This record gives sequence, structure tokens and C-alpha cells, in this order.
Amino acid sequence: MRFWDKSRQIFKRLCEHGSQSVRRLAHQTGFSKSSVHRLTQAMARRNRYPESWFWETADGRQWLTRLVVATLYTLGLKRGVGLETMSEFFARLHLATQIGCSPSALRGVMQALEAALRETAAAWEQAGCARGEMREVIAAVDETFLERMMLICMDLTTGYLLLEEVADDRTYTTWKAVVEERLRGLGTAVLYVVSDRAKALIQLAEQGLECLSMPDFFHVVHEIVKSYSLAIGQRWRHAQQELTKAQETLARRHVEQETAEAQALVAARQAEVTRWDEARHSYRGHLEHLSLTLHPFRLSDSTPQTSAQVESQLMATVEAIEALAQCYQLPARHKAMAKVRAQVPALAALIDFWWQGVHQDLEPFCLVPRWQQWVHECLLPMVYWAHRVPRTRGRRRKARIQEALEAVWVTFARHPITQRLAPDVLAEWQAWATDRVKAFQRASSAVEGRNGLLSQLHHNQRGLPKQRYQVWTVLHNFDGRAADGTTPASRFFRRTFPDLFETVLAHIEVLPRARQRKGEGALCH
Repeated sequence: MRFWDKSRQIFKRLCEHGSQSVRRLAHQTGFSKSSVHRLTQAMARRNRYPESWFWETADGRQWLTRLVVATLYTLGLKRGVGLETMSEFFARLHLATQIGCSPSALRGVMQALEAALRETAAAWEQAGCARGEMREVIAAVDETFLERMMLICMDLTTGYLLLEEVADDRTYTTWKAVVEERLRGLGTAVLYVVSDRAKALIQLAEQGLECLSMPDFFHVVHEIVKSYSLAIGQRWRHAQQELTKAQETLARRHVEQETAEAQALVAARQAEVTRWDEARHSYRGHLEHLSLTLHPFRLSDSTPQTSAQVESQLMATVEAIEALAQCYQLPARHKAMAKVRAQVPALAALIDFWWQGVHQDLEPFCLVPRWQQWVHECLLPMVYWAHRVPRTRGRRRKARIQEALEAVWVTFARHPITQRLAPDVLAEWQAWATDRVKAFQRASSAVEGRNGLLSQLHHNQRGLPKQRYQVWTVLHNFDGRAADGTTPASRFFRRTFPDLFETVLAHIEVLPRARQRKGEGALCH
């Protein structure tokens, strides 16, 4: 029988019959007198505070276990709070007499919690693979550098982390070995790869996985921003400062001739500010046009577009940015812009690739032209823009996409096919369209965000154990909840999983016992 089970029996007898002798308690509980004496002394040491009686009850002990595990789980594993801080936290709650809450004692509970998380995730992943309902992966691959280099592979559609593994190098051979092993274990394949165009990652997609290698649109735009944003911003701020100085000089002038000169200077400085305001506006407009062009549909009328059309528009915008820089005599960035132009064809290739997937899905249905027109020009653009609106952060870009959504929604709602379809059939069409829309992934921003989070967690925790990386992956996949309550694992495996915290909480049955320090024995007499 466990220590706390014996203590609760004695506590229950004391509550029922008041203070009793050691001999009588031993007779009623069936324990030896020495055991009863030792346990009553331990209870006296613990019952120093008004709330201490609650921890002796079964409900109190169960809640105490939840409190400790929830603190280690939420603050320790998910937020990177150190064991020393959590030990101080428990001591301030008067729990040092109830449980072992020293950093070393809590480390033992943390290790048990980590083991339970890894075992639970492995079992759930195996169960998810057994159902065989996973879609093809749209992989974003990258590496990050913590204490050691880590290779990261994420499914962009669901946010599921396929791989977070420490490696000695980031060569094609290493990437191919770890990714193929992981894909075999999951029983899935890669539809296309989004990367920052490192040579090893391009080779991984085109040779190792034999799929489309897609440039990361985030990195392409960032290359342009690095080239010109700072230069334009510095000149605009300098013009603003010079205008302020000219206005202050004008305010101090009293002689008529000097006042006229100061007014002319203010006018010249104001013209310079206006000039750089126009430059900033034009530059931002070009960047927005890049973002609003790389879609399967035209923003103006929501009609389908091809890779050739998108490539032409993207290239024209890049050339317009270069012309703008030359017009305003900004430093030339030939190498960076050549890199951008070289990636434009591969960016645009995603358009035709995506439409090819749509046509493959629809081919078995042998749709007549009228139905094809409804799918291509009504259903898909409506679902696509609805999917993009909440994911667009820029205010002006969001407003334009919202306008496109409202326009195509009217067309969709008034279409005869929409009005004639039964609600359940229409819902099935919309579910299919949603799956197809999610297969259009042009940026690996989610991986960049994951890299930043890992860096922060690694910075917060000193002496990080190697197995902690695996735990962070488990927490992301099975406890990282979106606004709709789903986790990356539930979206990836297309099934629900039990609550991760409640599951691992059941694995922690016994907390470490409080340590009796020197001088504490006198407190119970």
C-alpha cells in the first residue's frame, strides 16, 4: 500500500473520531504501531497551514497532482520556465511540506512527463497511420541552429511537423535519408516542396522525392525588401527632417528678404518630402501587386489564370521595381534582383500544377462545360478567396481580397447550379473545394515562425536535455490548437485524439515525497 493511502486512512479515522491513541489507530487501520506513529508525525509536519488539511483528502491529493503536472506541462515544457522558478512558485503556495518541490525532485517528475508524452504521441501516430486517411504532404523544409543544427520538415496544409531532427550536416544525402525514412513510417508521399532554394533542398525535391520544387514566396519578397526598403525609408526620413528644420528656420525669420528665402527653402523641402512619399507609395504598391498576382485566379474578376500569365505579370512588376529604383537613384542591387527574376518562373509554375490537380480530381466525373464553368469560375474562386481573407494581414490587400470575395459570392449564389443543388450535395462540393484550395501553398512562413519559437524556447532553458526537442514536436502536433479547436495531428490524420494533457496526467500517479529538513522534527511536538 502506498504511503499516501495509509496516511489518508489514518486521516479519515482522525476526522471521524477525533484525537486517538497510536494503539487504537493501529487497531482500527490494521497497521503496526510504529507505522501509525511515523505517519501521524509526518501528517503533523505537513499540517502547518490552514489549508493543509485539504491535501490529506483523496480529492485534495488528486487536485494537487493536477496542479503540479499542469505547472510543469504548461509553464515548464510549453513556455520554458526553469525548474528553480517553479520550485519557488510551489514553495510560495506552501506545498514544500506536501511534496518534494526542489528542482531535483521536480526534474524527476518532468522526466516522467516527457516520457509519457513521447510514448503517447508514438501510439497515437501509429493509430493514425493505421487508418490510412492521410493526404499527400506539401512539405516546407528548412534548418535552424540551436545548440546543434536541426532539420525541420512541416506539412503546410495541416501544420503537422513531420520532422525535427538534430543532424551533423544539411547535405542532400542527409536530407534524403531522414525525410524518406519519415515518409515510409507515415505511409505517405510529398506532392511538392517549398524551400528557400538551397541547392540541397532543390535536389531533395527534384531528385530525391521526384516532385515540384517551389520557391518560397516569403523569401523572394524579402529579397526585394532587403534591397530597397531601407534605402527608401532613410531618404524619406531625411527629407522629413530637413523640412522640419526649414520650417523652424522660417519661424525665426523677421526680415522680409530672409523670410522669402526661408519660404522658398520650405517649399523645396516640402517638394522633396512629396517626392519620396510618392516613391514609398509606388514601391509598396508594387510589393502588394506581387502578392495579389500569385493566385490561381485574377483578383479583378476571379477568372482562372495560367502560369504564363502570372509569370508575365510578376516579371513586369519586378522590372517596375528596378525602374523605380533607377528613377530615384537608389543603390543598384543587380545581384539580388537577378536572383528574384530567376525564381519567378518556378513561382508561377505552381499555378498550372495546382490546376492540374483540380483537373485530375474532376476527370472521373466527366463534367459538361456548364458544370466545369460553375466549378472553375464560381465554386473554386469563392472558396479560395474566403480561405485567403483571414490569412491576409495587410489592411489594403485584405480589403481588395474581401471585395473579390463579395463579388464572386454574388455570382456563386445566383448561379442556377448552386440554387438547384441539395444542401448536403453542395456541402460536399464545398468540402472538396476547400481541400483543393488548401493545396495551394506558396510560402513557408509557418516554418519560419516555428524556427523563431524554437529559438526562444532554447534561449529560455539552460542545460537543455536532447529529448526536449522531441517533446516540443509532440506538443506542437498534438496540443497546438487553432481557432477552431483542431490540432495539426487531427488535421493531418483526419481524426480526433484525446486531450494530450489529460492523457499524460493519468501516467503521473505518485509525486515525490517532501523532504524532512534538519530541525523540522521539533515542529511537530
